[in-house]
Amino acid sequence: RSRADKHPGKRPAMRQIEFRDVLEDLPAGIYTTDAAGRITYFNKACIEFSGQTPRIGDEWWVTWKLYTTNGNGLPHCECPMAVALKEKRPIRGVEAVAERPDGTRINFLPYPSPIFDERGNLLGAVNMLVDITEQKNNEAHLGLMAREVSHRANNLLSIIQGFIHLTHGRTVAEYKQALVSRLAAVARANMLTSEQRWTLVDLKSLVQEELAACTHAEIEIEGPNLEINSGPAQSIAMILHELCTNAIKYGGLSTSTGKVAVSWSVDDSGSLMPKWLEMGGPPAKTPRKKGTGTSVIAASVRRLGGEI
Repeated sequence: RSRADKHPGKRPAMRQIEFRDVLEDLPAGIYTTDAAGRITYFNKACIEFSGQTPRIGDEWWVTWKLYTTNGNGLPHCECPMAVALKEKRPIRGVEAVAERPDGTRINFLPYPSPIFDERGNLLGAVNMLVDITEQKNNEAHLGLMAREVSHRANNLLSIIQGFIHLTHGRTVAEYKQALVSRLAAVARANMLTSEQRWTLVDLKSLVQEELAACTHAEIEIEGPNLEINSGPAQSIAMILHELCTNAIKYGGLSTSTGKVAVSWSVDDSGSLMPKWLEMGGPPAKTPRKKGTGTSVIAASVRRLGGEI
């Protein structure tokens, strides 16, 4: 039993205090107004929500500025709380945007409800303000990811079609091996970008990942920290795979004394300038015909809008 039970005369006051305490501890902004719309009470969450301390007696609002979801200004006399009082009905399902004095904006759902006495006379209203900014940001991010995944899937299908067209082999087994290795290079790039939620990929991590999968040889890697979009990462992965494969078969990694160095820089125009350098391998010579690897590299560079 509480102390209020032992002292019945104090029970209403105790209940009122406990009720206020509950409102103060709620994470959602709660405030009340009289029948004219003047604020009679607000909890602590209202202060955090609005970025300012409301004043008892202000009309209609605890927010600094209001907007509709399409960005149009919303006068406080037309806000959901004002409509609930004027039309004497609860307002539900209306989303709005509140701007704080510091300029930050939050999406929220208001739940204004009129309060009546036992005779049906309007006494005022109570409103609950639920911040849904994080939910809206998550929805926007999911939508962006869905569009990005769709774009990447279409791009991937285009790359696979290119592989099938460009890949050659003297036997079915040789053709299969070449095709699988190229698909694996793109798969590694996709894995790296998916780990970054299809946003930006660290270029050095991409280079290390592709070259480590291609060879156990030690390759020098040097360049500034750069982040690239997930789309170009697929093409860069293919270029690295083809260069590394060629180095193992014919170039700097085909001898015990050879080595490879990969570096990159950014020129004054903001263009990425990568360099693949092989040393200590057999003497370079012009090939008699254009190989499949060269065709794949050229197609990948064109996809990036660059030149060799």
